[in-house]
Amino acid sequence: MEEFIRSRVPWSTEPSLKFKTEEVGIDFDDFIDGLKDNKTDSEMAEEFDCTEKLIYHLREHFMRYGVGSIMGQD
Repeated sequence: MEEFIRSRVPWSTEPSLKFKTEEVGIDFDDFIDGLKDNKTDSEMAEEFDCTEKLIYHLREHFMRYGVGSIMGQD
């Protein structure tokens, strides 16, 4: 009996963090620098002139998916 290993698609339908930051008018590189510098959501919200809630959601996306959300295995 032959056994077939199912291939998993190496992509996700979840948009990348770069796409999400660009969509809301936040510079991606500056956002990543803010994360690297351990800035608070409040500090970043003030810097990017947006709500803390938006920064919170972008940070959560980064923590869950990283920079991109490409996942899968062959």
